[in-house]
Amino acid sequence: MTINRRQFLTTVGLSALATSFQPLTAQAKVSPNTILKPPRLQVGDTVGLISPAGVVDAKDIEDAKKSFGLLGLKVKLGTHILDRYGYLAGRDRDRAADINAMFADNSVKAIIAMRGGWGCNRILPLINYPLIRERPKILMGYSDITSLLLAINARSRIVTFHGAVATSTWNEFTVDYLKRILFNCEAVTMQNLTTEGREVITTGKARGKLVGGNLSVLAAMLGSPYLPSWNKNILFVEDIGEDVYKIDRMLTQLKNAGILNRIAGFIFGQCTNCKLGDEPSFTLTQVLQDHIQHLGIPAWYGSMIGHIKDKFTVPIGVEVEIDANIGTLRMLESAVS
Repeated sequence: MTINRRQFLTTVGLSALATSFQPLTAQAKVSPNTILKPPRLQVGDTVGLISPAGVVDAKDIEDAKKSFGLLGLKVKLGTHILDRYGYLAGRDRDRAADINAMFADNSVKAIIAMRGGWGCNRILPLINYPLIRERPKILMGYSDITSLLLAINARSRIVTFHGAVATSTWNEFTVDYLKRILFNCEAVTMQNLTTEGREVITTGKARGKLVGGNLSVLAAMLGSPYLPSWNKNILFVEDIGEDVYKIDRMLTQLKNAGILNRIAGFIFGQCTNCKLGDEPSFTLTQVLQDHIQHLGIPAWYGSMIGHIKDKFTVPIGVEVEIDANIGTLRMLESAVS
């Protein structure tokens, strides 16, 4: 087939014109390995509340509405937020559906779990990770919500937040960090109000992406495809109500899984109501020294992370620098856009 000069120029011209008007999204396409930051919160935004784990009641929801109202936020409830299925807040498919629906809903700017408990591991295969990648939003919670935070960070490649759940104590300390990080887009330095209860395991400074959460939940996720990379990252953990020998057992799991020898730094937040258990016993400090000290990485115990009233908002997936000598966790970048 032949083509004359006029046809050729017309074809080339139309092609160039089409190229010049390509959608911005196509021109600015990011690598699937890039970790995306969700948009910041603003006064007047709507927060979606979900119950992906344990059961909640109507009073919990009313209290949560008041807390978020004081922050200038509106609330939208998950369809199945008051469901009950044994000790779970509804059937797996319904709890997962609420998460997917909140990410799909353009009116919702952040998603916060009502409480922890147990159940998030059960719904990880039902989460729509490509949808979440396309519509990154703030997702926050702690305890059992660790499952969602790590899985969505790993599979959807977005920053998630280990922080207050809706039924937490929304006091001045907790709200201050939340506002600075989620509203003001600040890269903050997190440091305890006092040195009481803080113990240095190994001195020094380290940099890396921050990953972690509840130790019991993290240990229960080992062997699954829902965990992030550990290589040269900073690992933080916390727990509640565990005998010291159980902490020993779970850290041994992380060691045997090859995680501890890959990280660049380690923070154990708070081990609330963790007891010695049957005698004879090691202390928690001895267990941490046994597992962490020989790694030669900066590490400390006692950061304000975990099942406590005063808690940091900890972004998973951002670059940080830790200083074990003084117990600081310094964000090297903002966590929201």
